[in-house]
Amino acid sequence: MWSVLAEAQREQHRRAEAQRKAAAARQRESERAQREAQRAAARGEREAVKAYQQGRESDAARRSAELDGRVAELRGVLAAGLAGPGFVLAGGGRPAVPPFDPGPLGVPVPMPDQDWYLVPPPSGPQAYQPGARRQWEEQSAQARARFEYDWQAAWAAEQHRQRQLADYRAQYDAWAAERHRLLAGRSAQAGELTARLRAGEPAAVAEYFEAVVDWREDWPDGFPADGETSWDASTRRLVVRWELPPYEVVPSVGRYRYVRSEDREDEVARPAGQRRELYREVLAQCALRVLAEVFRADTDGLLASVGLNGVVVAPDPATGQQGERCLLTVEADRAAFEALALDRVAPLDCLVDALGGRISARPEKGEAVPELPTAFAAAGEEPDLFAMDPLEFERLIAELFRRRGLRTSTTARSGDEGVDVLAEDPDPITGGKIVIQAKRYRHTVSPGAVRDLESTMRHQGANRGILVTTSGFGPGSRKHAENKPLTLVDGPLLLALLREHGLPGRLGPAPAAPAVAVPRTAAPAAELVPGQNLVLPDGELRVVFRAGGAEADLTLLLLDADGKVRHDGDFVFYHQPEAEGGAVTLRPDERSATVRTGRLPAAVRRVAVSVNLDADGDGSCADLVDPVVELSSGDGSWLFRPPADPAVSAMLVAEVYRHPADGWKLRAVGQGWSDGLAGLARDHGVDVA
Repeated sequence: MWSVLAEAQREQHRRAEAQRKAAAARQRESERAQREAQRAAARGEREAVKAYQQGRESDAARRSAELDGRVAELRGVLAAGLAGPGFVLAGGGRPAVPPFDPGPLGVPVPMPDQDWYLVPPPSGPQAYQPGARRQWEEQSAQARARFEYDWQAAWAAEQHRQRQLADYRAQYDAWAAERHRLLAGRSAQAGELTARLRAGEPAAVAEYFEAVVDWREDWPDGFPADGETSWDASTRRLVVRWELPPYEVVPSVGRYRYVRSEDREDEVARPAGQRRELYREVLAQCALRVLAEVFRADTDGLLASVGLNGVVVAPDPATGQQGERCLLTVEADRAAFEALALDRVAPLDCLVDALGGRISARPEKGEAVPELPTAFAAAGEEPDLFAMDPLEFERLIAELFRRRGLRTSTTARSGDEGVDVLAEDPDPITGGKIVIQAKRYRHTVSPGAVRDLESTMRHQGANRGILVTTSGFGPGSRKHAENKPLTLVDGPLLLALLREHGLPGRLGPAPAAPAVAVPRTAAPAAELVPGQNLVLPDGELRVVFRAGGAEADLTLLLLDADGKVRHDGDFVFYHQPEAEGGAVTLRPDERSATVRTGRLPAAVRRVAVSVNLDADGDGSCADLVDPVVELSSGDGSWLFRPPADPAVSAMLVAEVYRHPADGWKLRAVGQGWSDGLAGLARDHGVDVA
């Protein structure tokens, strides 16, 4: 009996032990599962953090790659210009009318296929299960209903697409018709310009090459791409004044870096020396590209040489005043330039070493170099040398000695150390550096001026000094110059040299011509094309806008050197028809305005003339019927026909602007804003909030 009880107790103990072990195993399994869950959660958190950090690193790498792309674009400015198309006069250089491109609207909406919705009938053993047939019929009915719904939706979407495509095509056809009309007018003007070119008209040559330098629109962002030209028929020399990009076109950031430990993105600055050298290289590329474009467009061999002054709008380091600073000059002979392999040159070396150009050592600081003299008019225009601006007189003297075979440049007004013109005789044996002083005097030059020239010549390390004056020299001056490398040029000799080299000039007022009564007839108004400019005579400019169709108004903006209004009073429109005490007046009911340039303050650099449609409507410039802007000043009158762009409801049609050499000029524009007057005003600094 005791053995039976003992065995029962042992069995009970074994069961209790087994239960304990099972409970312990469950506890361990629970703890293991909990630890595994914690590890999985930690792994998930680490993966999320890792993915976030990788995303930030990828974003930094992407932005760095964009910077690298910008640098590559800057290094390829010249290559892009050489690869582009050449200027074509008949079409204004640009493609005529691009073919109709429907874009996404040209892709039909795909219609659903009924086969996609078929439900296969049950087969095999499933076919004999209870309710299988009924279930298949229900699924088939649902599929047919889905097909009908999807087909109707696709059909409606396709009808909507076709209506949109038809509207878009109608807009394109209207735009293309207007474009063809404008191109026909331009072709007629191009034919007229071609005839004037063949006739050797100097103004036509300057007009043609100004169109050449302005037509390319594929410059990188931030590049002004605006130029002016002057032409000297006697020497077949063209001078281009080209606006260069500012220093800011070169990114100041070298790359972006993500710092994991602090979860932030750092900007790594581009080394200052690298940025400066890249900017100088960009300027050199701009100059070479403009020269290449000009020579490539000269299919008739009009040009013997091209001079280029590259300027940038920047503050003067001495005065802080905003203005144009010349950063680059180059004079290119046609034969020498065409011998260059521009696709393989180092731009800076080519500009400076091969072409003898000059570029600012610190262009980022606006440090200027002396400008090349502009081309002068033919000898028919005889300016009085006594009354000539001193800087213009220096440029005239520089041009005279350039035509005598020297390489010349004028110096800056300040810091010239007594040198007005620097010249270099390129002859390898007898040549050397020459300093030239220009004295626009009415009285006899004193011997002290000759001694000063000798001192300046030695200080500059020059081989020779030349003193040019509009007056004369006394015996003391001539005696001091004897047996010295000094040359004295008095007024009569200066006039003889100017005549010899086809340059204008006289000493004193011109003799009065006998009065002859000539009947005056009104000259027909000349038509302007977008981008064309001309010098305005002194006085008033009258602007009249005429058009049928949609209602449109004239608006004028007085702008500073940055192209912005100075205050709300510079915005001349229907409710504020006058500015600067009547310097600019608007007659809204007549859609006419008057700009009195002589009464504008110096701070006003431009007056923008715009045409804008009713802000409350949805019309565009395409809704105007025969729009024309009539401009007149003095005896001159001009017409400009704004392009009928269906995407534009406000358009800058013309601008009156100050030119450092020519005074006030007029330019036809034709640039528009899709958001109307608000966009035009906002882009010119008017608060439209």
